[in-house]
Amino acid sequence: MIYQMYQAQADLLQHIRALGRMGASLARIYDFGAHTPGLIRQLGAASAILADAGMTHARPDYEISSVRVGNDDVAVTEEIALDTPFASLLHFRKDIAEPGPRVLLVAPMSGHFATLLRGTLQTMLRDHDVYITDWKNARDVPLSAGVFDLDAFVDHLIKFIVAIGPGGHVVAVCQPTVAALAAVAVMAEDDEPSQPRSLTLMAGPIDTRINPTKVNDLAKSKPIAWFENNLIGRVPWRYKGAHRQVYPGFMQLTAFMSMNLDRHINAHVAQFHALAQQDQTRSAAHRKFYQEYGAVMDLPAEFFIQTVQRIFQDHDLPLGRLTWRGRPVRPELIRRTALLTVEGERDDICAIGQTVAALDLCTGVRVSMKRHHLQTGVGHYGVFSGRRWEQEVYPRVRSMIQALS
Repeated sequence: MIYQMYQAQADLLQHIRALGRMGASLARIYDFGAHTPGLIRQLGAASAILADAGMTHARPDYEISSVRVGNDDVAVTEEIALDTPFASLLHFRKDIAEPGPRVLLVAPMSGHFATLLRGTLQTMLRDHDVYITDWKNARDVPLSAGVFDLDAFVDHLIKFIVAIGPGGHVVAVCQPTVAALAAVAVMAEDDEPSQPRSLTLMAGPIDTRINPTKVNDLAKSKPIAWFENNLIGRVPWRYKGAHRQVYPGFMQLTAFMSMNLDRHINAHVAQFHALAQQDQTRSAAHRKFYQEYGAVMDLPAEFFIQTVQRIFQDHDLPLGRLTWRGRPVRPELIRRTALLTVEGERDDICAIGQTVAALDLCTGVRVSMKRHHLQTGVGHYGVFSGRRWEQEVYPRVRSMIQALS
């Protein structure tokens, strides 16, 4: 019933948002510049915030039509290189003779769309031929497509790496670092010709026993049956994925926001003042961020439950118990793939030590092929977005890839 209750609330909010849009429009009509009463502008600001409230289940556009390469602006075309019911392998093809080393950017399947990595993608496009895992909203995937669990996630990564071809590189961000390491380990054991030359793991939960965060504590605070009974819903009948069991994206977003509730409240108060003062730059930046942040996707229930149990509760990977299709996952068999791990000093989701643990698991990789970078002054998102990512983290990722291409 949890999804049905949310849907009823969302339907009601649509009408309230319509009233907000009407109020904002009226405020613009009665805006007389410097002579406009402050009350009208404040009412308009409140109405605009109300109009923007709520979530959407539609993936935003990547909005990448060109990229700066050297001194030139190069056209970029978004193409589907491989498609499955649960994901597309998107290729951002540059109109240039030498696009650079091929890189698979593995986005999280954690309640937001892969467009959350838009900035990461734009930066990497300057020097690389980039593909990204564009995960689909589970509520739009019909039951006939079957289940999507942790094994299927690893399946997809192997297929996508093979599709890119030999000589490629993989960069995994946050939650999929475990699956990315598992996929490369399986490919190494099978002596797959397309196993990547390098694997970069950024701010991911390789071993959450190390410096556990609030997120880790929450995952271990309840038995897995509690998660199944309280966090799983069925997609309403009106959607393509009707009756599919999912972990709803709105619940993940609520959990994320509750971790930093004061920050979000202060951001909306600041937006009210920016709108009332007609500060278009500040208000546009706020609106753009929350449009992306409020675009949520549902996760297949089996994938979510297995992730909580096998990665956060049972620590299968660091304890040597992780399996794929019944086969043991053996990171120690990776030999030809260089490893780079990246962590953020202030990361409150994947703490210091949790990602670098991958280097100890991959005993078959020579020490000269292992690197680690601890980025000072950043939290979780600062590892892969923002100024520090651009100026300090990315050069190390680029250096690793270029040295092996």
